[in-house]
Formats: sequence, C-alpha cells, structure tokens
Amino acid sequence: MTNQILSKNMRFRLVFSLYLNYIIHGFGLIILAQNMTTLSDYWSTSLKMVSFVISGIGIGRLLAYLITGYLSDKLSRKFFVYLGMACYLFFAIGIVSTKSIIFAYFCAILAGIANSALDAGTYTTLVELNDGNGQATVLIKAFVSVGEFILPLLIAAIHGANLWFGWSFISMVVLLILNAILLIPLKFPQPYQNEKNTQEKIEQRQQSNLGRIIATGALVLYGYTSMALMIWFTQWITLFGEKVAGFNTTQAHLLLSLYSVGSILGVLCLYIFLNRNISEGPILIIMNILATLALGIILLSHTPLLSHIASLLFGFSAAGGIMQTGLTVFMKLYPTRRGFVTGIFYFFGAIASFTEPLISGALSDISIQVALGGDFFVGLIGICLVTVINFASRQAFEM
Repeated sequence: MTNQILSKNMRFRLVFSLYLNYIIHGFGLIILAQNMTTLSDYWSTSLKMVSFVISGIGIGRLLAYLITGYLSDKLSRKFFVYLGMACYLFFAIGIVSTKSIIFAYFCAILAGIANSALDAGTYTTLVELNDGNGQATVLIKAFVSVGEFILPLLIAAIHGANLWFGWSFISMVVLLILNAILLIPLKFPQPYQNEKNTQEKIEQRQQSNLGRIIATGALVLYGYTSMALMIWFTQWITLFGEKVAGFNTTQAHLLLSLYSVGSILGVLCLYIFLNRNISEGPILIIMNILATLALGIILLSHTPLLSHIASLLFGFSAAGGIMQTGLTVFMKLYPTRRGFVTGIFYFFGAIASFTEPLISGALSDISIQVALGGDFFVGLIGICLVTVINFASRQAFEM
C-alpha cells in the first residue's frame, strides 16, 4: 500500500489519532508527579519512595528506545503505536489498583516503554505521510503541552469535588480505549517502493561520506543536549527566581508558565517555517543561539520583566520543537532506517533525563546560580553541535 492510496479522510483520521495519543502522553508524563501526595498516602509510603517510582519512567525509556526503534523498521508502525497505547493502559490501571511499590515501579517502567513505542511508531508514520518531510512531527510537542496543561486542571477539579484521585488515571484509560477503537480501521502509510530503492542506493554511495559520519555523531550528541537543555531549565528556574533573583512566589512560578506559553508559540512558528520548506539547519542554529542568549539574560539580569521575557523566549526557542527538528535531519540522513535513528536519538535524550538531575544536583551544592548556569554551558555545546550538523549534513546530501 502506498501513500497515494490513503484518502484525505483516512489521513486526517490517522493524524488525529496519532496526535491524540500525545495529549494522553502529556498526561502520562506528569500524572505521577501531580498526584505525589495522594499516592504517598495511598501507598502508605514517603514522598521519596513516590519519587523513586517516578524514576522508573526514565528506566523504561532507556530499556526500550533502541529496541523499539530498530524493530519498528522491521515490523508494522501500527503495531508499535498500539504497543505504546497498551503499555499506557496497563500503567494507568496498575497504578490505581496496587499498593505495592514494586508493582507500581514496574508500571512506571511500562510508561517509559509506552513513550518509546509511541515515538517509534508515530514519528516515522508522520514523516512517511508527508513523503519524507518532518514538519508534522514538530506539532507533537504542542499536543504534549496541551495534555500537560489539561491534566493539572482536571486533578484540581477532582480534588475540589472530593472525588477519588484515581479518576485522573481513569480518564487516560477512557481516552486510550476510544482512540484504540478509532485506529482499528485505519491503515498506515508505507514508503514508496521506488523511493525506498533510490534511498538505499543513496545510502550505499554515502557509506564513506565523511560529512554523513560527522553529522551522525553530532546528531546523536544533540539528542542528549536538546533534551538536557529543556529539563535542566524546568527543574531549576523557579528555585533560581526565588532564591537567587529574589522574586516573590508568583513572579518565580510565572517564569515556568511563560516558558510553557513560549514552547507552544515556538511549535506553531516552527511548523510554519518548515511548511514553507525553510532549511532545518539554519533554524536549528538560530533557535539554539536564542535559547542560550535567553538563559544568559536570566542568569545576569535578576529583574522580573527581563527574566519573564527571556523565559518566554527560552520556551519559544528551546522547547518549541528543535529536538524534533534535529530528529528530522537525522531521518533524512537514513531514510530507510527512520525507526532505528528515532530510537538512537531519543535513547540519548533518555540518558539526559536520567543524568541531568544528578549533574545539576551536584552543581546545586555550590549554588543554585551555578546549577542553572550549567544549562548555559549545555546551550553553548548545542550551538556548536547544530553548526556542525548544518555544514556536515549539507556535505552528506551532496551527491
């Protein structure tokens, strides 16, 4: 089956279901953290143990990304989308039906596997729906943000109505079941056979291409830095505002809220740029420079207005889809191994999510300013990497 056979109606329904999964994924990313106190009481344990359970998500990602990415090129993309949904379904039901920390940790690992399986099946599908172009993958970040925006409001409403906390998890279950039903009749695209043969010949001719080798190494490292740049900021920015800049509680928390608003605006702008066939390389360079500049302003200004503007700019540039754009470049280098490179790229992102708290935590022993300042250093490395990616990938594509 080729992409041409997919009707506009089927394409729309497929894209809708794929994006709906990432609203659910937005729930899954924060649902344990948003229910920490309640889960602590429910499991009769400490907040520290609940935090330990949450760390299982990162372990699940590390265990699964390389495997799901590799196998998604061998098996059906649809299978991995369903696998991700099934793991999230088991996670949501399991968390509210157990009082065992060990079983809860296993469920959290499943959530990490769900993340990797969804990525392996979805990013590749969206690229193949658009004949190798990756602008549709950028919007994934926006739908994740929508999920992260809705869930806290839902939990607040449940708490305000004195309802069982588990209804927030049940909402995930209901959405997953409905979406699974919607996906049953839908067929996923396959790359054009003639395009596949052409791309295999291109890859064979590029085996000794130095530019391709350098771009690959830089992209793998960028999978780490692009993830670290975001999570480093979100972990420390509020504390920095309160403890270092001397902001009041509202001003300090507004920094993170503006970051979230900026990320959604960034996704929309990046989607427009890529839809107009603007090259990914220059976009990556500009966005990484803006993100690092914004961090520098926050670290040095210590004034609410400048810091709030800079936080909005940082969200726009660092969390507006530049990680997904980097993955698009990676998939263009390896068009017949899209699932595998997705797995590699996000595997290094998972390493970042696991190691960043350890690194920044150690830096915080010196000071909160040094802890956040480490993110500035990551930004500088990111600028170097995307500059290398831009020039090396151009060389790789020259035949």
